[in-house]
Amino acid sequence: MINEVSQNAMTCPLTLPTILTPKKAKRVLVAMSGGVDSSVTAALLKQQGYEVIGVTFRLWAGNEGQEHAKACCGIDSVEDARRVAQILNIPHYVLNLTEVFAKTVVADFINEYAMGRTPNPCVRCNEFIKYRVFLQRAEALDADYIATGHYARIIANGHFRLLKAVDAQKDQSYVLYMLTQPVLARTLLPLGNFPKAQTREMAKAFGLPVANKPDSQEICFVEGDDYREFLRKRRPDLVKPGPIVTEDGKVIGTHMGIAFYTVGQRRGLGIHNPTGEPLYVVRIDAATNTLVVGRREALLTREAVVGAVNWICGEPPKSAVRARVKHRYRSAEGLAWVEPLDGRRALIRWDEPQWAVTPGQIAVFYDAETGEEVLGGGTILSVTTLVGEEKHCQALSPLSEEAVR
Repeated sequence: MINEVSQNAMTCPLTLPTILTPKKAKRVLVAMSGGVDSSVTAALLKQQGYEVIGVTFRLWAGNEGQEHAKACCGIDSVEDARRVAQILNIPHYVLNLTEVFAKTVVADFINEYAMGRTPNPCVRCNEFIKYRVFLQRAEALDADYIATGHYARIIANGHFRLLKAVDAQKDQSYVLYMLTQPVLARTLLPLGNFPKAQTREMAKAFGLPVANKPDSQEICFVEGDDYREFLRKRRPDLVKPGPIVTEDGKVIGTHMGIAFYTVGQRRGLGIHNPTGEPLYVVRIDAATNTLVVGRREALLTREAVVGAVNWICGEPPKSAVRARVKHRYRSAEGLAWVEPLDGRRALIRWDEPQWAVTPGQIAVFYDAETGEEVLGGGTILSVTTLVGEEKHCQALSPLSEEAVR
């Protein structure tokens, strides 16, 4: 069945075929977003002799049933992927995953903010869509592998190891911490050995029209990158004013709803500190609908508990391990002890205090010696902040295993 997906008379199948012709080589389905990275991924794999099939996901139909054209899953991106596939002379399909995307990635995004946590939707998209649903579809088509344009490396050495990319500025191993041994065995990441500049040069050499296309920076389903407006439209009930209080309980303002704030936020609070010292969101109490603000040092953390932990090797260590732990995508890594706990949890104890460790974000563990290998990671459930000589536990509402998956 052929469905129209753009006003430029560009048509693509919105479902993958149920059967393909017999394989003449190793078959790989490449997730093609229409950007330079996934396009070069497809080109390299074809050059290496694989039978390459390009697949572009249709993930989000928006509030009025229309995705915004410039998003990584929007109409313009589908058109770019189709053009690249034509140049490479490979089959190309558009896979409609709007329903599962809305029920997993978007629902998780909204629910986490509603509970006062700060989600990472790109991680959830990798977990639910690229490395679960996509892999399932690939297996149904007798594909040997799936491939994406992520900058990271997979090495087989007794078991599969996930390493950082050679380009430290583009490394995306952080958002792949959830990959298991069976998934790593079926995944190809050909860009991990190249710097981004070389990827663009390869795109030019392959004659691809996306060689100079800017990287997508926004959340694909949040138009204008304004997540607060997105939440207001999708969940008007989240606009629920409540008190802003200092750490000693003094009410100094009113917030519009806890979903619209994040730990570490300083701007947009609408409050004034008579001392002139900046105040930051240090805790979000969903149970009482309260924002707690304090000085910058109130956000220093030495300990955190993470849940839904995935250990890349397939099982947790027998005892605490030394690791370099990154608690946000752009944060620096801090040396720590990571101790496995029951219920797929782990306790992180950093050597030095970390700033604004935030429930809902992801903590990823790298090997302590080189910092190159991903050991595992999980979703931050609670943190223990240091204020003077005292410790304050910022444990939010209990988070079920299903919530963080």
